[in-house]
Amino acid sequence: MQAADVLVVGGGIAGLSVAARLAAHAQVVVLEAESACGYHSSGRSVAFAHYGLGNPPVRDLTALSMAELAAHGAIHPALHIAEAGEIAELDALEAVHRQYGCDYTRIGADEARAILPILKLEACAAALVDHGSLKLDTDAMLQAHVASLRAAGGRLVTGARVSAVARDGAGWRVEAGGESYTAPILVNAAGAWADELAQLAGVAPIGIEPRRRTVISFAAPEGEDVRAWPFTKTIGEGFYLLPEGRGQLLASSMDQTPTDPCDAAPEELDIAIAADRVEQATSLAIRRISHSWAGLRSFAPDELPVIGHAAGAKGFVWCAGQGGAGFQTAPALSRIAAAAALGLPFPEDCAAAGLSFETFAPARLGA
Repeated sequence: MQAADVLVVGGGIAGLSVAARLAAHAQVVVLEAESACGYHSSGRSVAFAHYGLGNPPVRDLTALSMAELAAHGAIHPALHIAEAGEIAELDALEAVHRQYGCDYTRIGADEARAILPILKLEACAAALVDHGSLKLDTDAMLQAHVASLRAAGGRLVTGARVSAVARDGAGWRVEAGGESYTAPILVNAAGAWADELAQLAGVAPIGIEPRRRTVISFAAPEGEDVRAWPFTKTIGEGFYLLPEGRGQLLASSMDQTPTDPCDAAPEELDIAIAADRVEQATSLAIRRISHSWAGLRSFAPDELPVIGHAAGAKGFVWCAGQGGAGFQTAPALSRIAAAAALGLPFPEDCAAAGLSFETFAPARLGA
């Protein structure tokens, strides 16, 4: 039997970031089912921090995280493009950038094509360039949290798939990887499996919905150095596109197909849709897909993260439902989660932004 102050189930960005915060105050053990951390969603994320993602509280979390994210990110422009019928949506996105004091420029179609010459005329009537977006080094972020955890005396245990969870006096006992672990606080950062872990513990689920997203990689036009091309995203349904080194491009149709928790794999139709959307909007001819993959992005019913103690289950703490914004919100959200777990005051800067424990509490979902 191995005892700790806090057990964190899940070694993705959610679990590792909150574990690193908690380790400054408590003895923490992270249990990861796979052979390495970040195997599922976190290891398959095209993490690009920008404000064209999420609802207002998620954007607040992004703004509160940007300074810390800069340590593991490179400034890279984001080009948000709108067709003629999407100008109102572009206006709304400009208002968001203005609200957060972003370094941005509203531009016309010709200026957009000067930045990204492959854009077709009909694909872009107007655009917005965010000059302060960040291309994140996800592996560096994960490993930095592991290093912080270990430096504070915490442990990361891989190959520790949870098989049972039960009350143990005033705390919790977890069976994982053939070992038993106990702690008064159990943090559920199990991503797509968060509801399954809750059910093992006899805790009401919150209705987490994993959604599959597919990414394709393909060669840039021959002889073209695309490193300076912006991260490009359509305002509405469409695609995003970004450079990966000198001669490769990544793209996604931004699909979000509901699915069961699984080791996600790309489907041929989703691969084809991603390639087709890029070709419809640009002059690129995608003759061969170099590589493709899929990951799960997990959402609560209201698409807000779920942070806090479960009702009627003392010490069971949710840290789930980050959707597609796990990396770009991790610095702020991990501080909120650590405070919730330990009963500490809500972070002052987060409160000043209009957020509260109640914003993210599982009670809003009846859990």
